[in-house]
Amino acid sequence: MTARVDLAELAQRESEQTEWKESVADINDVVATLSAFANDLQNLGGGYVVCGAKEEKDANGFQKLVRAGLTAARIKEVENTVLARCRERVSPSIAPLVDELESDDPQRRVLVFIQPATGSAHTFRRDNDGAKHWVRVSRSTLEARNGLLRDLLVRKGALEPWDRRPCNGATVNDIDLLVLRDVLTRLGLADVQHGAERYLSDSVALSAFVPPLFAREPLTGVLRPRNFAVLLFGRDVQRFIPGAVSFFSRYEGRDRSVRRGERLELASTLIDQLRQMLPALDAEVRTLFDKADAGAPSVLKYPARALREAVVNGFAHRDYELVDPLRVVAFDDRVEITSPGGLPLGASVDDLANGTAPPRWRNQALAWFLTRLGYAEAEGQGLRTIQASLRAAGCPPAAFAVGPEHVQCTLWAHPRAHG
Repeated sequence: MTARVDLAELAQRESEQTEWKESVADINDVVATLSAFANDLQNLGGGYVVCGAKEEKDANGFQKLVRAGLTAARIKEVENTVLARCRERVSPSIAPLVDELESDDPQRRVLVFIQPATGSAHTFRRDNDGAKHWVRVSRSTLEARNGLLRDLLVRKGALEPWDRRPCNGATVNDIDLLVLRDVLTRLGLADVQHGAERYLSDSVALSAFVPPLFAREPLTGVLRPRNFAVLLFGRDVQRFIPGAVSFFSRYEGRDRSVRRGERLELASTLIDQLRQMLPALDAEVRTLFDKADAGAPSVLKYPARALREAVVNGFAHRDYELVDPLRVVAFDDRVEITSPGGLPLGASVDDLANGTAPPRWRNQALAWFLTRLGYAEAEGQGLRTIQASLRAAGCPPAAFAVGPEHVQCTLWAHPRAHG
């Protein structure tokens, strides 16, 4: 089956969707990239592998497409080998579409493989290697490991999101009923007749958007609380979720080299951590005076809404499988919130800064509780709220920095605090 492809149009597309292979030095690279396009971690719809062409710069620095082409024998060899390995070494197998296009040499052709995204998480086995999941990250085809692999499996439905998974080893006795009753009362879900006990079940849910607090173990029939239930209502949260801790630090200066500082270490339920963290953060919302400024003699150092939203976002979006605390550090001129875990799928640093990141939570069930309890904005509004609040208060926009296993949000104080 063939599908006509316009190489000039492909050259104008995002490079994440196209892989150029001028000489096809390693056919396994082609198959790995095709399986990555099928996995479609970046939600682009699939992609193209172009064999016998490449992109380069002309003498003026502009993009130029070179159609070197492959011989008829080489095209047959590459096509047959790629399709065979897609059937035999990719699991579940894939069947990319194929097209042949003219090249700059009339004796040669350009071979194009077109692979749409699928609903499965595919593995590919290179020669004697074991089967591995491959994904496309920017312009590169990489083996999906750790967080990337979890994101892929969750996206494809092969693995439940972390917050919905049963917490191994925990039982009904590890849930604090007093804490659960308090939250149910705040949510308006308290049942006078049955109390909180009716929710100690694998069949009764608090909302259509949240699964039951418990899941029943298949072999033993034991009720296991889900991770979000332990995080919110657990008696000993860190026993089961070691990374569920947070630090608040305050330095009297603009870096950690100053002699004096304060530190608050929090290890309890998520709600209790917020109850202690947010008042400590509110102390940063101070009034700054300047009698010489007749128009605005007093301003807030930070808008409280922006600080709170940034911290709650950190708790909601963090990766709780990483044994690393959420860190909030206040300096004289800024507050830094560092949340464990990389960016949510489909988001970029620019999206965060512009408040246009897709409304996708890493921990959906957890986010539902934080929203209903009034800690967080409605889904997708948090970043916009942060930037709008800072702008209205005369503060610089929030800045974001991203690493492989962290996202840092920096809120800068009002310029008067920098003087």
